[in-house]
Amino acid sequence: MTDLSLIRNFAIIAHIDHGKSTLADRIIEYCGGLQSREMTEQVLDSMDIERERGITIKAQTVRLEYKAKDGKTYLLNMIDTPGHVDFTYEVSRSLASCEGSVLVVDATQGVEAQTLANVYLALDNNHEIVTALNKIDLPSADVARVKQQVEDVIGLDTSNAVEVSGKTGAGVEDLLEAIVKYLPAPQGEENEPTKALLIDSWYDSYLGVVILVRIKDGTLRKKQNIRLMSTGLDYVIDKIGVFTPKMKDVEVLHAGEVGFITASIKSVDDCKIGDTITDNRQPCAEMLAGFKPSVSVVFCSIFPVDSSQYDALRDALAKLKLNDASIEYQPENSGALGLGFRCGFLGLLHMEIIQERIGREFDLDIITTAPSVAYKLYMTNGMEMTLDNPADMPDPSTIKLIEEPMVRATIMVPDEYLGSILKLCTERRGTQEDLTYVGNRAMAVYKIPLSEIVFDFYDRLKSISSGYASFNYELIGYAPADLVKVQILINEEPVDALAFLCNRTEAEARGRQICGRLKDLIPRHLFKIPLQASIGGRIVARETISPMRKDVTAKCYGGDVTRKRKLLDNQKKGKQRMRQFGKVEVPQSAFIEALRIGDN
Repeated sequence: MTDLSLIRNFAIIAHIDHGKSTLADRIIEYCGGLQSREMTEQVLDSMDIERERGITIKAQTVRLEYKAKDGKTYLLNMIDTPGHVDFTYEVSRSLASCEGSVLVVDATQGVEAQTLANVYLALDNNHEIVTALNKIDLPSADVARVKQQVEDVIGLDTSNAVEVSGKTGAGVEDLLEAIVKYLPAPQGEENEPTKALLIDSWYDSYLGVVILVRIKDGTLRKKQNIRLMSTGLDYVIDKIGVFTPKMKDVEVLHAGEVGFITASIKSVDDCKIGDTITDNRQPCAEMLAGFKPSVSVVFCSIFPVDSSQYDALRDALAKLKLNDASIEYQPENSGALGLGFRCGFLGLLHMEIIQERIGREFDLDIITTAPSVAYKLYMTNGMEMTLDNPADMPDPSTIKLIEEPMVRATIMVPDEYLGSILKLCTERRGTQEDLTYVGNRAMAVYKIPLSEIVFDFYDRLKSISSGYASFNYELIGYAPADLVKVQILINEEPVDALAFLCNRTEAEARGRQICGRLKDLIPRHLFKIPLQASIGGRIVARETISPMRKDVTAKCYGGDVTRKRKLLDNQKKGKQRMRQFGKVEVPQSAFIEALRIGDN
């Protein structure tokens, strides 16, 4: 077994685009985890989407050996974590399995909003933190200013901060020495009953469910009979190993180590993230603390463009859920769009990634409705319900109170853009909680309804700040709100896929906007089509699509005018009858465009 004092478990945390994955590449290269011919850029980002967008979605682990200057060989278990706010859940899981963190800060940009959020997560887990100032090879790097910023904003001592370049590999050896020197070794008892934390699980078509574990006490070995404590299910371990970052089989995992096991488990649902794994014959006394389950924040409905692909869409969502337990979905039936699914996501980026994966990996054309959030409804009969689909909203007369989810948003921005940022937050019904300055950067903290930021808030924030603003948010509970359901009627028929909830003060403007868009998107028919937006029974906006007109008088070459009038009257009666029985064909692209524009 490996001496516990020679093991270091650490996570790499940072804001988006500060160079975590590139720095991880250099560490793997330096420690000889992969040969240079096997190296690719962002080697731990295994999905195509991760590489293309330059983001990390899934936290990835790798085990490396490092021969330090003191002559000892240390075992390093490194986890590369995502930086985007939607994947904070991935970060919290990774931190629970480590004793220390490497905080990567871009030496050209300094401390950003997500840097703060991730540091606080690490401090909540009682982590020791080593600061690494990345991108020192760039001419615009200002190491002294960024060190001062880290001390002022976060309160970390930067006297031991390491200057590195993920691109050139400069300073990587100093960083590894700092990790060995300043991060603590794991604690654990080899002779205690087995106690392991289930960090993550995903489905492999050959091995079944692969479980990533961190051994706290005892050992895990091949053919051992294990029990998952939250479900009470027991299995026999088939395969046990570590990532180097390639899969490498081992006979046993000792206390303090991170590795993977497979046990012919068929469903990822059986493996609850944060569960405790123990020996079935000698179970441990109590479960590990684990971590909070993921909570869906944004909801939308997904429908296949071709209704015959419903089964294929269901299979696609089931396969995605095998590798991403945070997706929620249930069947839904829409009068306008047919059969589909109501899905829950961790955030807007998460939703976008899943939609893209459905199109790419399963070759399906889909339509998605406008994203919405989960509201709490308190009924007059004393019942409570959660509403995430506007189409399911009960009669307003039966609702006593509606509460909407609120978030605390932290925005960091150069002070020349502060005025327009504050204006944007106020427009979105935000209330200011704090405003502080660090050098020439301002940090504004606002309490904002979640429904106001899930649409285009991030895009607007980036455009008005020329890309310099950084943004992070956390859910802080619910607050009473004056919300109404806006229903869109096409030819006097309500279309549930276009219904949405919004604040009463904005309802009419949003209704007018969507009607105006639909007028341009729905093709003309042979009869007049009214487009209306209604709140309750009251019409608040209307547009009319004028009919196409057939020239019925073309065959009249002179004669009495009454002959023409008779033909026109017959046409008018026919159009009225057609409008009564005629069906308006709404192209699928019209739904997508109307909802997209409706978000702005």
